[in-house]
Amino acid sequence: MADIPAIANLRLVAIPRLAAGGRWRVEAMRSLSEPQLLWFTRGQGRITIAGVTRGYGPNNAIFIPAGTMHGFEVGQHVFGTAVFFGRDTDLALPNRTHHLRIRENSAQVELNLTLDAIGREQASDKPAHDRATQHYLGLLSVWLERQIAAQPPEDLPHPESARKLAARFTQVVERDFRNGIGVADCAAALGVTPTHLSRVCRTTTGRSAKAILADRVIFEARRMLLETRMPVQEVAQALGFASPAYFTRAFQHHTGKTPTDFRRGA
Repeated sequence: MADIPAIANLRLVAIPRLAAGGRWRVEAMRSLSEPQLLWFTRGQGRITIAGVTRGYGPNNAIFIPAGTMHGFEVGQHVFGTAVFFGRDTDLALPNRTHHLRIRENSAQVELNLTLDAIGREQASDKPAHDRATQHYLGLLSVWLERQIAAQPPEDLPHPESARKLAARFTQVVERDFRNGIGVADCAAALGVTPTHLSRVCRTTTGRSAKAILADRVIFEARRMLLETRMPVQEVAQALGFASPAYFTRAFQHHTGKTPTDFRRGA
């Protein structure tokens, strides 16, 4: 039977496994071309989504749409499940970020049972396991919709104007970070001064605009060095660096290793 679109690229991954190979894999700013759901069942930390940082704890479900820049801490006591829906999913999923604090035990149990069922059917070779997976995914999307509707108005930590500017900044970064842009370029595209942009980023994330931009670029550099065979000079060019030497200095400044040593060590 052909793949059903809703499950063709579905993955369930234990959250600690996401950091395998280095915590930078989850903590550095990045975006994915597919929606995801993070379900934290134990531990706590901070998560940054679209330029706003807030805390998370047990029984927090966080939905992140495709193309949304984010990163989060994964300490040794953090556990839960990440659901990656695949870029071609046809599920009815939200079109914006939601941070849900699930306080009712029945809702927590319902989500855990649904995720367990999805994982069990994915690993099964029983007849119609793909259709069963699809139906459980439908129940997951219904669970999300109902929990979003039941949540009280979010107590957001920063003024709306700051959140909106930070979100727009992350969109510009995601669109143009491969072009060698700087904070001044981003600020000009947003119609604000670099000083104001960095002040807002420090307010919403505790980090400067320059640090967020550099984090996104260096994450992509690490990914390309690990997942492709592109020569270092081609990676530098693809990320908009003026020269391979400048790329090497910037990479070493942020990671403590040269690009070649990072690739060799991995």
